[in-house]
Amino acid sequence: MTTFSLPAVSPGTRILGLGSHQPETVVSNHDLSQRMETSDEWIRERVGIVNRRFADKDELLVDMAVRAGANAVADAGLAPTDVDAVIVATCTMPSPVPNAAAQVAHMIGVGPAAAFDVNAACSGFCYTLAAASDMIRSGSARHVLVIGAEKFTDWVDQDDRSTAIIFADGAGAVVLGPSDEPQVGPVAWGSAGELADAISIADRHSSLTQQGQTVFRWATTQIAPVAIRAVELAGLQLSDVDVFVPHQANLRIVEAIAKRLRSKGARDDLVVARDIVESGNTSAASIPLALDHMRSAGEISSGDVLLLVGFGAGLSYAAQVVRCP
Repeated sequence: MTTFSLPAVSPGTRILGLGSHQPETVVSNHDLSQRMETSDEWIRERVGIVNRRFADKDELLVDMAVRAGANAVADAGLAPTDVDAVIVATCTMPSPVPNAAAQVAHMIGVGPAAAFDVNAACSGFCYTLAAASDMIRSGSARHVLVIGAEKFTDWVDQDDRSTAIIFADGAGAVVLGPSDEPQVGPVAWGSAGELADAISIADRHSSLTQQGQTVFRWATTQIAPVAIRAVELAGLQLSDVDVFVPHQANLRIVEAIAKRLRSKGARDDLVVARDIVESGNTSAASIPLALDHMRSAGEISSGDVLLLVGFGAGLSYAAQVVRCP
């Protein structure tokens, strides 16, 4: 019988570099109050956002992904040609075909590389990170560029107070590579499809809508156990976690989940990402954006144990523990 040959496998993976990009235009709560019936106080109280970034019409999602991805490749100390695969997590491409990843790979100078998109909305980055890690461990790729990129200004009704105050534009990226010691833990993931209508875009002519209270209740009650499961799968205790980086959905949600983790054993000095305050909700981009911003601000350091958890439309969720590069 003919025997197939398989590529050499890696015992583990690690993050080699980080990168991000945000549009130049900063939109404050005051700016929004000039367009709709709202106020800085009202927005801060409900979602904790102060500012967010909106891309101009001529700045495409792919453009933001390219800038974030190129920054991550450079930070990893690699040349674009060292990258074997590009995966873009996004739910806001203007058209489903062509995908973002192949365009991004070409524009960065990666190629010929595997290139595909993942649409798991706000949990997309964690889904994509898990897929990339498994690709490397199985020998399908050596270096994978993972990008979360969103342009919600293409899909949000700017007169709808329930969404316009929350969603924003931006991109964040990481480069994964092989490691003798595992530094990206197993993923804890799943879905709650019975709540799929809670966040949706009806068709190509519609804007995003969400049932805010439904999502809030689900996230504040169901996501902490997923985060704890990811820690357990990595063979760690909650007290081993230095930094908690959840999807930046809403500051109240972030703080509620962090409170539950502390009640279950996380340390009082656990650092919690609050990038939502200045960046808004950028869906699949929010976790890598927060990581890059926190590193730049000195809030996280090389070697820190980071707990990442994404959750959102689908409804879907995913979490894993990683070590900061």
